[in-house]
Amino acid sequence: MSALRVRAVLRGAVQGVGFRPFAWRLARDLGVVGFVSNTPQGVLLEAEGPEAALELFLRQVRQPPPPGRVDGVEAVYLPPVGEQSFAIRDSGTVGVATAHLLPDLAPCGACLRELLDPADRRYRYPFINCTACGPRFSILLGLPYDRERTTMRAFRMCRQCQAEYDDPMDRRFHAQPNACPACGPTLALWDSRGTVLCSGDAALLGAAAALRQGEVVAVLGVGGFHLMVDARSEEAVRRLRARKRRPDKPFALLYPDLAAVRQDCLTSPLEERLLSGADAPIVLLRRRPGSGRIATAVAPGLRELGVMLPPAPLHYLLMRELEFPVVATSGNLSEEPICTSGPEALRRLSGMADRLLVHDRPIARPIDDSVVRVVAGRPLVLRRARGMAPLPVSVGRPLRPVLAVGAHLKSTVALARGDAVVLSQHLGDLGTPEAGAAFREAVSALLSIHGQTPAAVVHDLHPDYDSTRFAEATGLPRVAVQHHHAHVLSCLAEHGLGPPALGVAWDGMGLGSDGTLWGGEFLLIEKEGFRRAAHLRTFPLPGGDQAAREPRRAALGLLHELGHPPESGLFSEAELRLLGALLKRGRAGPRTSSAGRLFDAVASLCGVRQRATYEAQAALELEHMLPEEEVIESYPVALHAANPIVVDWGPLVEALLADRTRGVPPALLAARFHNALVEAIVAVARHLGQRRVVLTGGCFQNRYLTERAVRRLKEEGYEPIWHLHVPPGDGGIALGQVLAAAATERETCALPYPDRS
Repeated sequence: MSALRVRAVLRGAVQGVGFRPFAWRLARDLGVVGFVSNTPQGVLLEAEGPEAALELFLRQVRQPPPPGRVDGVEAVYLPPVGEQSFAIRDSGTVGVATAHLLPDLAPCGACLRELLDPADRRYRYPFINCTACGPRFSILLGLPYDRERTTMRAFRMCRQCQAEYDDPMDRRFHAQPNACPACGPTLALWDSRGTVLCSGDAALLGAAAALRQGEVVAVLGVGGFHLMVDARSEEAVRRLRARKRRPDKPFALLYPDLAAVRQDCLTSPLEERLLSGADAPIVLLRRRPGSGRIATAVAPGLRELGVMLPPAPLHYLLMRELEFPVVATSGNLSEEPICTSGPEALRRLSGMADRLLVHDRPIARPIDDSVVRVVAGRPLVLRRARGMAPLPVSVGRPLRPVLAVGAHLKSTVALARGDAVVLSQHLGDLGTPEAGAAFREAVSALLSIHGQTPAAVVHDLHPDYDSTRFAEATGLPRVAVQHHHAHVLSCLAEHGLGPPALGVAWDGMGLGSDGTLWGGEFLLIEKEGFRRAAHLRTFPLPGGDQAAREPRRAALGLLHELGHPPESGLFSEAELRLLGALLKRGRAGPRTSSAGRLFDAVASLCGVRQRATYEAQAALELEHMLPEEEVIESYPVALHAANPIVVDWGPLVEALLADRTRGVPPALLAARFHNALVEAIVAVARHLGQRRVVLTGGCFQNRYLTERAVRRLKEEGYEPIWHLHVPPGDGGIALGQVLAAAATERETCALPYPDRS
């Protein structure tokens, strides 16, 4: 039978996953000759052999073992050249980088077995890895993914490690972080001034001893530091809160294993699979009734705990020593990027940690832990970071090569590349010098790694966001995208869907195309853009942005809108005189349709919270006070015919106030409020007649709201679409911005762009 030869470029997650040795072994078994190599575009292979063997090779090479994934193949047939073997060639470096970057992966079973084997040369070595696990994105400097383009280039492999690296039959063949105690990174334990106390395994044991004694230990992990403390100790957790200046926001917990998690939390099979997966995210779990092991200060006022299992061998060894849960919160001040080196931690975490467990493997970029919550029977990503970023989101059609810079809170940036969008890791809220620097570094890395110069930069419509100012400073053609439009497009994009659809975009606030502050929007998405079909009734926000930190102010604006007096005891007489006068003159603050501020106002009226110390605290606590048993009753909401339709919460608030006067428990008030919002969604969908309904924006991080909306929409014959891999909050905005830019031929856009209502 005559031989054939094919040249193929395979795109997808094909670098850093052992793909080349997989192809080499497959070719050897099938009697195929040729070569395989990495390129900036993915994997290039040329294969030659009998037609039947070659067809089988091409079919099977598309199905690599996890975590590898082939998303596309471009193949051409060539004349055979009569090679005698199949080789793994050095990587090519020519061309625009389009290969998928892999995220950092938790230790695999094979590495964990070696880690605990006293006879193995990597016994208790906290940097063990192979092609199936270990650091990737956190050490990457450029493509193709080879050791000299990672931060591991500073460590020269010993003879044994080099032999593994060079052997296609070894699972560490071309494992770029490959190392051992003789040649790789090492641990050290520092005191709070940076004095080295001990190194190696003694450093790990010293950190464990400090945690047992109630001390705060900063542990340098994969993408930066965690601040750790014994989660069982009320005193220790409160000490960490005081030092970090984080009075209420819940802390994440690190557990040694699933058995320990089950002691404190209720888990489903899906939640356990998420915890144990290679991305090892924080998973929000319901507390187990009667379990009092975890300090109340870990997550005050909440029924859920954020839990993760060890994301790296270092954490695995540390937790085996401790055998109890620890707080593992990001090593930073609130919403700043996490610290990624010992010297930086000494400067930025000064006074927070008693001990620092550090290592000398450089981290290329800060990467937080991902956060996931199971909603309506499937995962909902709330923060996309370690283990998930920067895997691309495929949209199934070519995109303009644009850079999207997101919004202001929960910042991410994105780059359109071919038919996919590369979404960066979570960067935090912009506004501090540290966050701004991390944002600029993320943009620079995204462009340099992929070797692209964008044709345009896409940004939020708000002119005062730091991301908008950055876009203006680039000098590139700009496209401004309305905030809630981007939310809806983000959700559609991750599902591979397009117009038409009804987008329900509910969040804190975003600048509308009419220059007002939106946040409770119903947008009809069309091919040429969107139409604001309906919105929540607006009300004034006394103090503007200050109302986001003080739910009592949102309540004051709500009551003023309805002609009610202020709630007694929430303001001083001087405050009421000033705010009352300003409200009467219409100058107390901007008006908004914000669903997020409506949640805040109702939380205030229910007595849940009057001042917040972190974003959405009042709404979160309102959700967590909902009764366990199902509540059917709902408060009334009216629809007023207009263009756009006004969804009037006035009857809802009047009924809630009447219930409160009658002594109805706050939990029941909260349930009837949530149910009313869901019925409002159904009513608007029914009125507009659009079958596909997209639920997006930060309010749909609320499990109860989302699950009830999904159920009711399905009952009424609609097709609900909600987020899965991309956050519903502002962490998904950049993806939607890319899609908005792809839908228009405009290269520049005036601010604000014309109102399409």
